[in-house]
Order: sequence, then C-alpha cells, then structure tokens
Amino acid sequence: MKVLAKHAPFLDAAFAEAQKSYDEGGLPIGAVLVDSAGQVIGRGHNQRVQKGSPILHGEMDCLANAGRRASYRDTTLYTTLSPCMMCSGTIIQFGVPRVVIADVENFEGDVPFLESRGVAVAVVPHAPSISLMRRFQAENPDLWREDIAAS
Repeated sequence: MKVLAKHAPFLDAAFAEAQKSYDEGGLPIGAVLVDSAGQVIGRGHNQRVQKGSPILHGEMDCLANAGRRASYRDTTLYTTLSPCMMCSGTIIQFGVPRVVIADVENFEGDVPFLESRGVAVAVVPHAPSISLMRRFQAENPDLWREDIAAS
C-alpha cells in the first residue's frame, strides 16, 4: 500500500506513537495534530493500560498534549486507527476539520458520523499501522474488546 507523500511523515509520526504504546504494553494507537504550516503541535498514544484511564485513547492524549487552543480550524488530526465514538465526538466538539486515518480494516470506527458532521475524512492505508494493530488484536483479544467497550 502506497501512502500519499504529503501524509507519509505524519502517519509515520502517529505510528511511532502507536509503537511506543505497544512497547509499553498498551494498545498500539497513536495520533498527531498538525497545523496548516505542517508543524506537529501535539502527539499522543493510547494510555488506557499505562495510566489506568478509560478515556486516554490516542486521539484524546494527542489533543490533551497539544494544549489549549482558541481554535482548531487550521489543524489536521492523523491517527493510526479509525476513531471511536468518544474520540469522534471530541474531534467534532473542538472543530477539528480534517482527519487522516491509517487503518479502517481492524476497526471501522465512526467515519460516517464524522463526515455527517462536516469533518473531511481521508483514509490513507498505512501498512505498518494495520499490521501492528492486527498483531495486537491477535495477542490481546480481551484487552482489545475492553478498549472498544465490546462485550
């Protein structure tokens, strides 16, 4: 799978966050927030296991690490996995206008919901992200179900 050149560095940065989480024993989901000048202004990874938090998904950690902003209109969120409803709601709440997703194969997330609320969504398959999540799901099925609140 070829990644579009303009997205590659940011998907790679999000993947580095996902790998960090996996190496720490957590879920391999990472995200970066990029401004219109192409600068990464926030990065984060899923830390539900590491910090015992039910809400520290990769996107949530990334936005928290970006700090307060008066507006998110000039940003794009890159994430290694399609956002869940909680993360999608946060994206909409803060008006992040664009989301680039590396993996919708392992989890479909809420792309239609994001699009219905005016968020421009691009799915740009990123083989390392897809492969790492597939590996994690096989190794940790119970933890994966817990993360997505599946019974």
